Amino acid sequence: MQFSSTDTYVATEDLSVAVNAAILLERPLLVKGEPGTGKTELAKQVAQSLNLRLIEWNVKSTTRAQQGLYEYDAVSRLRDSQLGDARVQDVGNYIRKGKLWEAFTADDRVVLLIDEVDKADIEFPNDLLQELDKMEFHVYETGETVQAKQRPVVIITSNNEKELPDAFLRRCFFHYIKFPDEATLRAIIDVHHPGIKSDLLTAALTRFFEIRDTPGLKKKPSTSEVLDWLKLLLAEDLDAEDLRRDGANALPKLHGALLKNEQDVHLFERLAFMARSGR
Repeated sequence: MQFSSTDTYVATEDLSVAVNAAILLERPLLVKGEPGTGKTELAKQVAQSLNLRLIEWNVKSTTRAQQGLYEYDAVSRLRDSQLGDARVQDVGNYIRKGKLWEAFTADDRVVLLIDEVDKADIEFPNDLLQELDKMEFHVYETGETVQAKQRPVVIITSNNEKELPDAFLRRCFFHYIKFPDEATLRAIIDVHHPGIKSDLLTAALTRFFEIRDTPGLKKKPSTSEVLDWLKLLLAEDLDAEDLRRDGANALPKLHGALLKNEQDVHLFERLAFMARSGR
């Protein structure tokens, strides 16, 4: 069971090594990196590459660890008991299974994605330590213990918005997805936009990296954003000359695909003003 690049996803050698090491060690793979560098997509591609089903648990700020195991709907049971419903005799009717329960009880091995773990409360990772370590948990309302039939491939993503507990980190295999260099980015673009004209691609990447390297930029454009930008450039049938930078036009064409807040747009407008004033 070895993961490598797929037809639609370019995995660097160190990323492939990290995925395969985590699988071999039977530890969760914790993946960090800038937003838009393909962390979530990695889990989908690992599942596709290894021919495994993907179960996604998208974490929000209000998500609790218990929800990944199960939830007991005591309110519905109370209501049904007041109505004389016979279902109340079986507490199992009021147990809502979570994503970990689904992954643990799957007949075949699955890929479990816990996406953006750092969005939740700081205690969220700690509350999953034992379950991810032992691959089992206890259901107190029914007295049963849910054990993994097959140990899932667990991929956990983080945008590095907050520090994760040391005890949690110790149980994971860690990999940071660095922003791709130009050669890797060209390979990624070739997967999504094959046949793009060489001069247009060169001009676009030159402009793109200039933007990323601009001092004072609040949010650097990511891999997914340059792919969106190129899609728009192709749809508008723009050429390399249209992307040429000059002092009066510091903002790139269709900049809304690359710059995602007003501070960065104003930054480039100020740069254009300063360039015109210095002439």
